[in-house]
Amino acid sequence: MNILIKNVHVITGDANDIYHGINNIAIKDDIIYYIGKNIPENFIPNRVIKGNEFIAMPGLVNAHTHAMMVLMRNSADDLTLENWLFQNILPKEKNITKDIVKKGTMLGIAEMIKSGTTCFLDMYYEMDVVAKAVIESGMRANLSYGLMTCNQWQKGHEYAKAFCKDFHNEYNLANNGKLKTSIEAHSVYLCDEAMLRANADLAKELNSSIHIHLHETKFEVDESIKKTGLTPIKQCLKAGVLDVPVIAAHTIWVDDEDLIILKENNVTSVHTPSSNLKLASGIARVPDMLDSGINVAIGTDGAASNNMVDMFNEMRLTSLIHKGITLDPTVINAATTIQMATYNGAKALGFENLGLLKEGKKADLILVDTSCLNNIPLNNPASAIVYSSQGNNVDTVICNGDILMENREFLTIDEEKTIYEAKKASTLL
Repeated sequence: MNILIKNVHVITGDANDIYHGINNIAIKDDIIYYIGKNIPENFIPNRVIKGNEFIAMPGLVNAHTHAMMVLMRNSADDLTLENWLFQNILPKEKNITKDIVKKGTMLGIAEMIKSGTTCFLDMYYEMDVVAKAVIESGMRANLSYGLMTCNQWQKGHEYAKAFCKDFHNEYNLANNGKLKTSIEAHSVYLCDEAMLRANADLAKELNSSIHIHLHETKFEVDESIKKTGLTPIKQCLKAGVLDVPVIAAHTIWVDDEDLIILKENNVTSVHTPSSNLKLASGIARVPDMLDSGINVAIGTDGAASNNMVDMFNEMRLTSLIHKGITLDPTVINAATTIQMATYNGAKALGFENLGLLKEGKKADLILVDTSCLNNIPLNNPASAIVYSSQGNNVDTVICNGDILMENREFLTIDEEKTIYEAKKASTLL
């Protein structure tokens, strides 16, 4: 389908060149074909969208989440991470089935689409049904499966390895390249050195990245040093985890030496401010990371600890909390925040031609309504996206040139059915 969006405010996703004024956008198949004041003579659109009251921007990239965990939201709150995880979440997860994961994931995907996310990085169990849900929805995703979460480790290392390889071979670059796969190594507190090394070896064999929780709490770091004499980052370095591209969620309790290791090994840090604040885990040194040249993306974490998967909320928090703790209102401005939530995340997930609203890039974009009360007057479009817009201001979502939502109506998901099935599934946990 060829789509023409007329007279729309263009946010590029590039922090150094964030706003391009009011332009027309021509989408040809899955590519952004043209952005400019005119309309190419040889471009014949199948659909025309009037963009007069919209901001167009790259689709948001949720660089760390557990989509299915929307079924656990509002059920284990006001707890430390250790109590939250070991006393509440892990016991619930003993009851999960493929059907529960599928229905929870569909609800999470629906919430993400409706709040402007077109691509996400997921880590959970039963990832084959997660892949099917992503394909059904039309979204783009990188799905992480590891030797522990595939639930085959007890049958032996080689069996688990073969299981993960089968998943990778079936789903990596599936659905016209909209799916990618990665290796999940949950954390140093759930993976010993042998497990970390086995996941690292598998990632090397598959030419894949590793997705891990890292330095999330002070307790995690202190226990790691107590047991091994090494911080979690240094454990990963020793086990070969950092020999491949790594997407590290949280990275809160890091010192200057840790930052050097992250930078030297091209590790992406994923900032998840809502979850970190809610679990009182701390606040990551994002300004220092950015100054060091570390790629920093933004994620929601799972809704069991957020309790939403709305990236607009995470963008606003990302910018505001660091201004507050540094006492510097210029830290992490709106343009930088948008780049973290779009291009930086796409880069981390391995989608190199994504995350920028520029000619030749993949046509993953959203239209944000500026006629809502909270966006009047518009004044500065980039500021509006970060400081006044909300997820429910997203009107239209396009992924790979396909319209997934228009006028806030899903075109690929049965919303009523998804809600009904998710409610039933949640009672089984």
